[in-house]
Amino acid sequence: MKKKIGFWEAYSIGVGGMIGGGIFAVLGLTILLAKGAAPLAFLFAGIIALLTAYSYAKLSVRYPSEGGTVEFLVQGLGNNLLSAYLNTLLLASYIIMLALYAYAFGSYLSALLFHQEVELVKKAAILGVLALFTLLNFMGAYISGKSEDLLVFGKVAILLLFIIFGLLTGDFSKLSPEHYESPIKIVTGGLIIFLAYEGFELIANTAADIEDPKRNLPKAFYAAVLTTMTIYVLVAAVAVANLTYEEVERYSDFALAIAAKPFLGDAGFILIGIAALLSTSSAINATLYGGARVSYLVAKLGALPPPSPARSGKRGVRGF
Repeated sequence: MKKKIGFWEAYSIGVGGMIGGGIFAVLGLTILLAKGAAPLAFLFAGIIALLTAYSYAKLSVRYPSEGGTVEFLVQGLGNNLLSAYLNTLLLASYIIMLALYAYAFGSYLSALLFHQEVELVKKAAILGVLALFTLLNFMGAYISGKSEDLLVFGKVAILLLFIIFGLLTGDFSKLSPEHYESPIKIVTGGLIIFLAYEGFELIANTAADIEDPKRNLPKAFYAAVLTTMTIYVLVAAVAVANLTYEEVERYSDFALAIAAKPFLGDAGFILIGIAALLSTSSAINATLYGGARVSYLVAKLGALPPPSPARSGKRGVRGF
């Protein structure tokens, strides 16, 4: 009998999927768009994520399955070509996200070790991190979930440290309404930053592995999104308060690391770099978990083509 995961593992998979590379990559762009209203843009995107999580929580309890979103599309649209097309796009998005997270991991690791991107080191890191978490997921949901607990704890602790020190040193007059951009730009910033909330849907893939899904799944969805929303809004406020807009424009890809320098010095860049490594690692682990659950569902239902004409198998099941 396989070990079941609990609330904390499902919660960690959701937070791990959300606090990945997105906050490190698009924070600068959102600040440039919304200026002092950047925290409001994060709040707006978080409310959309919370409403979507409500739907996911209801669907996960109603249709518990390793497939998660795959199952919901089939239940809603039927087992047809449209659901097959959408589910194929979903799986393709997993591959794209894994590539982005792994690339970011390699870039940050190379920069931390050598203060520049060394191509060979970056490529070795990309292959290594994918291989490591593929192995952990191969060992089962319990091991993958416990690994996610540790990674999420580490990166959240660093971001909280960033927030605490930043709240003590920043110029928070920059957050006053006279520094706001137009409502359209604030909303646009929120829509862009919604990318950083993508990942909570991976909790749905735990439905077959989690203890007491009717109780734990909704709790995991809401807790993960609310935690991420709180962290994002505070991180955005600290970044705006500790950076000039010229710095944000110049260091857009590393705005969060630069924002840590006023109160942590060069150690701040290293600390945020470590947070980026933990974040991309946990995002890789969570995304692999979701993809593996979908693959397991497809195989379990016999939806893969037979290896030879002599063998029979079900086809066209669950939108594939």
